[in-house]
Amino acid sequence: MSTVEERPQEVPTAIPHDYSKRMMVFGGRSSMELAAKVAGKLDLDLGQVTLKTFANGEVYCRYEESIRGADVFLVQSTCANEQSGMTPNDALVELLTMIDAAQGASAHRIIAVLPWYGYARQDKKSAPREPISARIMAKCLEGVGTDRVLTMDLHAGQVQGFFHVPVDHMTAMPMLTQWFVDQNLTEELVIVSPDAGRVKTARNFARRIGTHWAVMEKERPAQQVAEIGYVVGDVKGKTAVLVDDMIDTAGTLCAAAQTVMDEGAARVIACATHGVFSGPAFERLAYENSGIERIVVTDTIPLRPGAPDNITVLSTAGTFADSIRRIFTDDSVSEIFAGENQLF
Repeated sequence: MSTVEERPQEVPTAIPHDYSKRMMVFGGRSSMELAAKVAGKLDLDLGQVTLKTFANGEVYCRYEESIRGADVFLVQSTCANEQSGMTPNDALVELLTMIDAAQGASAHRIIAVLPWYGYARQDKKSAPREPISARIMAKCLEGVGTDRVLTMDLHAGQVQGFFHVPVDHMTAMPMLTQWFVDQNLTEELVIVSPDAGRVKTARNFARRIGTHWAVMEKERPAQQVAEIGYVVGDVKGKTAVLVDDMIDTAGTLCAAAQTVMDEGAARVIACATHGVFSGPAFERLAYENSGIERIVVTDTIPLRPGAPDNITVLSTAGTFADSIRRIFTDDSVSEIFAGENQLF
């Protein structure tokens, strides 16, 4: 009697699938215009999301397309936007709801893109019984499921240490220095740091455009109050370029401009990454009041209506697009800045 030999059945070791990684970019209402520019630089359509505020002030979010399995980049500065009626706190809560909704919709990775990281100035306790609000921001972002954070020119480097998830830090210095190179200024420049905390920034800025630098002695007796003492360095007869990470109420900047002019500077130009311009900033910065010929900032924070004519805004969309592309492909972000994106 013949027997039939039974062959063992092959067990598949893997489930075949055709998976192609997707990248999607969405904007919050505080940074919708910048998000659209970033998506355009990446040859993408800006993702469709419904964002609104209920009558009682609560915010609402719903993605209008599937984001399952996608790397989702959420562009939202936690700043005010008068045109959309957003306060910094509204922007933060809206970003948190967008992150939570993305996690619930099975996004592969959720990357919070904060061109302006709100509360960054409250990075330490300056007096007893104060909160460290920059750390609260980090806890909130991580708590709702953020996988990664991308931001630009933090006020203080230690903010990165408040996170357990990766933080990619960018700088606007290349585009700001390139603006000065493109102006073909014939007069001698001197880069001036408004305080000792920005000396390294001023030194690197001066090195990039091939000039000298100086530093100002400053005291801050109270919050949002600055007293400029004197300039350490030679500014007489030169064009003084005041370099800082942000301009808020412009009190420090105007005091610094007056000081360098008193020291004999021929002209004053100012530049900063973040143009917060809150309160009386626009009135103070008008040329007839401040004597500052040109103020150069980027679009990390939307410029509210009523800006004086001496403010110039540079777009960060290309830089953010390059960084987002590298995060998506798991390449190095620091290579964009030749390793000089840590300025502290």
